[in-house]
Amino acid sequence: MSVARVTEIIASSKKSFEKAVENGIERASKTLNNVTGAWVESQKVVVNDGKISEYRVAMKVTFVLDE
Repeated sequence: MSVARVTEIIASSKKSFEKAVENGIERASKTLNNVTGAWVESQKVVVNDGKISEYRVAMKVTFVLDE
């Protein structure tokens, strides 16, 4: 039997929401073992001078605890 845990992270990118998700998963995988999935809870943009300067996502990342 395995046990999983969920943690919330916020990640960003200057290019897109998709890249923000990729950045978040990449970074989470450096700290958390056995990352198995994630879902995007919310998306937000930062606007400067009428243009999008940053894309941000709040994600819940699932990882399986070591036995």
